Amino acid sequence: MTMSKSRTALPDPAAASEVFYDGACPVCRREISVYQTMASDSVSWRDVSGPDAVDVDGRSQAALLARFHARRADGAIVSGFKAFLAVWRATPRLAWLGRLLDRQPFLFVGEGAYRAFLKVRPLWRRAN
Repeated sequence: MTMSKSRTALPDPAAASEVFYDGACPVCRREISVYQTMASDSVSWRDVSGPDAVDVDGRSQAALLARFHARRADGAIVSGFKAFLAVWRATPRLAWLGRLLDRQPFLFVGEGAYRAFLKVRPLWRRAN
Protein backbone atom coordinates (compact mmCIF):
# COMPACT_ATOMS: atom_id res chain seq x y z
CA MET A 1 0.00 0.00 0.00
CA THR A 2 1.49 3.32 -1.01
CA MET A 3 0.56 6.58 0.53
CA SER A 4 0.74 9.69 -1.57
CA LYS A 5 1.91 12.81 0.12
CA SER A 6 0.33 16.08 -0.77
CA ARG A 7 3.10 18.57 -1.49
CA THR A 8 2.05 22.06 -0.66
CA ALA A 9 4.62 24.77 -0.81
CA LEU A 10 4.93 26.49 2.52
CA PRO A 11 5.09 30.26 2.38
CA ASP A 12 8.60 31.66 2.64
CA PRO A 13 8.81 33.42 6.05
CA ALA A 14 11.56 35.70 4.69
CA ALA A 15 9.45 36.89 1.72
CA ALA A 16 7.99 40.39 1.82
CA SER A 17 4.34 40.74 2.76
CA GLU A 18 4.38 44.55 2.91
CA VAL A 19 6.75 47.00 1.23
CA PHE A 20 7.36 50.62 2.28
CA TYR A 21 8.88 52.76 -0.47
CA ASP A 22 9.60 56.39 -1.35
CA GLY A 23 7.13 57.25 -4.10
CA ALA A 24 8.69 60.72 -4.43
CA CYS A 25 11.91 59.17 -5.75
CA PRO A 26 11.59 58.57 -9.53
CA VAL A 27 14.16 55.74 -9.51
CA CYS A 28 12.45 54.05 -6.54
CA ARG A 29 9.00 54.48 -8.10
CA ARG A 30 10.09 52.88 -11.39
CA GLU A 31 11.75 49.96 -9.65
CA ILE A 32 8.73 49.35 -7.40
CA SER A 33 6.48 49.44 -10.46
CA VAL A 34 8.48 46.58 -11.96
CA TYR A 35 8.31 44.58 -8.72
CA GLN A 36 4.56 45.17 -8.44
CA THR A 37 3.98 43.52 -11.82
CA MET A 38 6.16 40.53 -10.91
CA ALA A 39 5.54 39.92 -7.19
CA SER A 40 2.96 37.69 -5.63
CA ASP A 41 -0.50 39.11 -4.99
CA SER A 42 0.04 38.69 -1.26
CA VAL A 43 2.43 41.68 -1.14
CA SER A 44 1.00 45.10 -0.24
CA TRP A 45 2.78 48.25 -1.36
CA ARG A 46 2.83 51.45 0.72
CA ASP A 47 4.16 54.75 -0.55
CA VAL A 48 5.47 56.49 2.58
CA SER A 49 6.32 59.80 0.91
CA GLY A 50 2.90 61.45 1.27
CA PRO A 51 1.63 63.66 4.07
CA ASP A 52 -0.73 60.91 5.27
CA ALA A 53 2.05 58.34 5.82
CA VAL A 54 1.97 56.81 9.29
CA ASP A 55 4.70 55.43 11.50
CA VAL A 56 5.35 51.72 11.08
CA ASP A 57 6.33 49.76 14.17
CA GLY A 58 7.88 52.84 15.77
CA ARG A 59 9.66 53.96 12.60
CA SER A 60 8.89 57.55 11.65
CA GLN A 61 8.17 58.69 8.13
CA ALA A 62 11.68 60.19 7.99
CA ALA A 63 13.21 56.83 8.94
CA LEU A 64 11.08 55.02 6.36
CA LEU A 65 12.12 57.50 3.67
CA ALA A 66 15.80 57.24 4.57
CA ARG A 67 16.00 53.52 3.66
CA PHE A 68 13.93 50.95 1.79
CA HIS A 69 11.86 48.82 4.24
CA ALA A 70 9.79 45.66 4.01
CA ARG A 71 7.81 43.57 6.47
CA ARG A 72 8.53 39.91 5.94
CA ALA A 73 5.91 37.18 6.20
CA ASP A 74 7.34 36.27 9.62
CA GLY A 75 6.54 39.83 10.81
CA ALA A 76 10.13 41.11 10.94
CA ILE A 77 10.82 44.53 9.45
CA VAL A 78 14.00 44.64 7.39
CA SER A 79 15.65 47.52 5.56
CA GLY A 80 18.27 48.16 2.94
CA PHE A 81 19.59 45.20 0.98
CA LYS A 82 17.68 42.75 3.20
CA ALA A 83 14.44 44.48 2.18
CA PHE A 84 15.31 43.90 -1.48
CA LEU A 85 15.98 40.24 -0.70
CA ALA A 86 12.53 40.01 0.92
CA VAL A 87 10.90 41.54 -2.17
CA TRP A 88 12.82 39.22 -4.47
CA ARG A 89 11.77 36.21 -2.36
CA ALA A 90 8.13 37.28 -2.82
CA THR A 91 8.65 37.48 -6.58
CA PRO A 92 8.37 34.07 -8.27
CA ARG A 93 10.92 34.84 -10.99
CA LEU A 94 13.44 36.28 -8.50
CA ALA A 95 12.85 34.07 -5.44
CA TRP A 96 15.88 31.90 -6.24
CA LEU A 97 18.10 34.99 -6.34
CA GLY A 98 16.74 36.25 -3.02
CA ARG A 99 17.48 32.89 -1.39
CA LEU A 100 20.93 32.63 -2.98
CA LEU A 101 22.10 36.10 -1.92
CA ASP A 102 20.68 35.91 1.62
CA ARG A 103 24.06 34.92 3.14
CA GLN A 104 27.55 36.26 3.52
CA PRO A 105 29.47 37.65 1.71
CA PHE A 106 26.53 38.77 -0.44
CA LEU A 107 24.78 40.52 2.48
CA PHE A 108 27.88 42.60 3.16
CA VAL A 109 28.46 43.50 -0.50
CA GLY A 110 24.77 44.15 -1.20
CA GLU A 111 24.36 46.41 1.82
CA GLY A 112 27.53 48.29 0.84
CA ALA A 113 26.21 48.85 -2.68
CA TYR A 114 22.85 49.99 -1.28
CA ARG A 115 24.54 52.48 1.04
CA ALA A 116 26.52 53.86 -1.90
CA PHE A 117 23.25 54.31 -3.82
CA LEU A 118 21.77 56.18 -0.82
CA LYS A 119 24.50 58.83 -1.18
CA VAL A 120 23.36 59.73 -4.72
CA ARG A 121 19.62 59.08 -4.34
CA PRO A 122 18.86 62.60 -3.03
CA LEU A 123 19.96 63.98 -6.42
CA TRP A 124 17.15 62.03 -8.14
CA ARG A 125 14.62 62.78 -5.43
CA ARG A 126 15.18 66.54 -5.74
CA ALA A 127 14.75 66.38 -9.51
CA ASN A 128 11.13 65.29 -9.06
